[in-house]
Amino acid sequence: MDDMKKTYREGEENAKETWRKADGKEDLADKVGNAGDDIRKDLGNAGDDARKEVDEADRKTDPERSY
Repeated sequence: MDDMKKTYREGEENAKETWRKADGKEDLADKVGNAGDDIRKDLGNAGDDARKEVDEADRKTDPERSY
């Protein structure tokens, strides 16, 4: 599921960057928007990775618990 979310975030980011370049020029607002998209994508992916690691650690400490 996390891989699907990462793929979606990357596609969304690329679509927004392409849309911002559609007018043939890149201004400061485009750069700020692209930077914000990069940050949001990276934080989302980092959160997914952290959640995955915590879940894995939980499974190792309590293998009989159902998830």
